[in-house]
Amino acid sequence: MELVESGGGLVHDGGSLRLSCTTSGYRFDAYSIGWFRQAPGKERIFVASVSRNGLTNYSDSVKGRFTISTDNAKKTVYLQMRSLRPEDTAVYFCAADPVYWGPVVSRYDYWGQGTQVTVSS
Repeated sequence: MELVESGGGLVHDGGSLRLSCTTSGYRFDAYSIGWFRQAPGKERIFVASVSRNGLTNYSDSVKGRFTISTDNAKKTVYLQMRSLRPEDTAVYFCAADPVYWGPVVSRYDYWGQGTQVTVSS
């Protein structure tokens, strides 16, 4: 299985970005996908997830600003990020697991390489 993130970049405070997690090598609807982020010197933390049957979950810090969605035909999971803040600056990772779709990093089996998001003030 391969997960490839894209869409990161530099944006001003209040701006928007859409991240993509393109998957290959497995049946797309057999896995849940999570988005996580890791700021310099900090632990990797949960951002959002979508279960195999389309249920979604968000961390409190992004709820109402970020939206996770899927395109089954493209085997891609998106993270639409709006009203970005400097504290959203981090490397964003997507991860996959056949069962789990919660916030615990260690529960996910497969990870992408990450994409950098930088929000300037």
